Amino acid sequence: MKLKFRVIPVGMISAATALSLLAGCSAPAASSASAGSADAGDDSGDPVKLTVFSQLANWSGAQTGWGATLLKDKFNIELNIIPDTDGAYQTRMESGNLGDLIVWGNNGSDYQSAVDKGMLFDWNEEDLLADYGQDITKYFPDAITANEALNSDGKCYGIGHNLSSESGQHDLFIYDWGTRWDLYSQLGYPQVNDLNDLESVLKQMQTLCPTGDDGKQTYAVSLWPDWDGNMVMYVKGLASAYYGYDELGLGLYDSKNGSFYDCLSDDGPYMNSLKFFNKLYRDNLLDPDSMTQTYETMIAKVRAGDVLFSIFNYAGDLAYNTDTHTSQNKFMAPLVPTSASTTVSGLSTSGSTRIWSIGNDAVYPEKVMELIDWLATPEGAMTNWYGIKGLMWDYDSDGHPYFTDLGKKCYEDPSTDLSGTTWTSPDTGKTYTLDGTYNDGGFQFNNITWAKGAKNPDAKGGECFDPSTWSTYQGDAKCDAEADWRTRTNSKNFQEYLDTTNYTMVPAVNYAESTRDDQLELEWQQVIKAVKEGSWNAIYAKSDDEFASIVAKMKSDCEGYGYEDCVSWCKDEAARRYALQQK
Repeated sequence: MKLKFRVIPVGMISAATALSLLAGCSAPAASSASAGSADAGDDSGDPVKLTVFSQLANWSGAQTGWGATLLKDKFNIELNIIPDTDGAYQTRMESGNLGDLIVWGNNGSDYQSAVDKGMLFDWNEEDLLADYGQDITKYFPDAITANEALNSDGKCYGIGHNLSSESGQHDLFIYDWGTRWDLYSQLGYPQVNDLNDLESVLKQMQTLCPTGDDGKQTYAVSLWPDWDGNMVMYVKGLASAYYGYDELGLGLYDSKNGSFYDCLSDDGPYMNSLKFFNKLYRDNLLDPDSMTQTYETMIAKVRAGDVLFSIFNYAGDLAYNTDTHTSQNKFMAPLVPTSASTTVSGLSTSGSTRIWSIGNDAVYPEKVMELIDWLATPEGAMTNWYGIKGLMWDYDSDGHPYFTDLGKKCYEDPSTDLSGTTWTSPDTGKTYTLDGTYNDGGFQFNNITWAKGAKNPDAKGGECFDPSTWSTYQGDAKCDAEADWRTRTNSKNFQEYLDTTNYTMVPAVNYAESTRDDQLELEWQQVIKAVKEGSWNAIYAKSDDEFASIVAKMKSDCEGYGYEDCVSWCKDEAARRYALQQK
């Protein structure tokens, strides 16, 4: 079957579309093909123009660069990206037309409202999934079932993101306890059992290396506030990395038994983490700019060698281990305390909350489905992350994924200019001259299908999609410090080492937060503001007494705003999430 285009019944046409049709009533009947949001052109050979409404996009306008070239060659489509800026969702809902491809930031109220109001295309209508989604059904049948269970009418309107085709896998470790290994080795590899030991080692490192590459003072850690959510993000992150608990609302959730620890409980994981950072501050180990600087300012300090440790890989070793540093035998690598139980997310065959959908007014739903289906293949996922196969990445004769020289350059520096680069399509035989930077051509809908930590079925060596697991990308140790780390940990790469530690895999479940009513939401916003302000003030306390006083005021303020109601909601959510785990 080939849909080519849909003749949309009058009852399904949005008000805005109906008015446009009435205004042009002298047009031939075939003009009903333009009732949706895609421009006609499939039969003529002209590219089909698809509107992508993405709640995750940071881009507005036409898809450009290598991505546009590839999609036009492979599918004869052009994408126009509409981000979810202020009021965009509501405006498009009121118009009755969300777009052709819809990418949801989560499976909560916005998505559910679109389902309930008939704004999304049923993937089983006209055998769309069976005819154009065969790779989705091959790799991710559970994702289809999970979406059906999510919807009030039991129909399928999409699939989630961060998928694995096999159960029992976990995602990549983000909490990796990155530490300056070259300094650690100079100290004689002191034992790190707990956070007290870690602080002691970091203090010795600071003494050994008092200034960074730029001559500025080094600190053990450097925090930033602009990514804070319900709590101070870095404080919560350390609690997750050490205790093995996942964030949930205003506290942390133990996936092993469903327990919930509110963030203000005495000797709870968040409060103990807060005490640790205050201890670092009072020992001159915490960057004093932490409360006021941005992520960009912080990461520049990491790159300059002013920071000795990070809980997060992206704010530590991934930024620090440049060719410049390794050529100087400076190297940051994971060093997990023996008593830690690092949290890592389990992967799901059902998918997570960011949903790929098709708009019910789509004229060419089969073109949208072809695109989603290709993105659900290993090749589509690799292309989404790393560019054009054959030009930027491929598989060697043994089936191991590898970067070409150009691909490695683009991966390590997305601002790489591709102007003048030629590519010959294996599908059409046409040769194209690319333009713009690699980053310009990245798919701007900003969502994924496969999880980076999932095993790539096309990789014969069992590698995951992430290059940190590729034998071809790891290569030989880049410096003596890295070779030393590999020898002492008996590991080829960071992910392999972290797999040997006492980690906690948080099961992936088809869970979405319940909607808080207006009164509770008002209380919630007041409480989280007080929690974040109080937490930052506590980090900068100059004594135990001042810390206790600040925490007492934070608790009092939160209780006045309705903290008890917020915690009650969190406990109900924890119980519901745990019940879902048991199914």
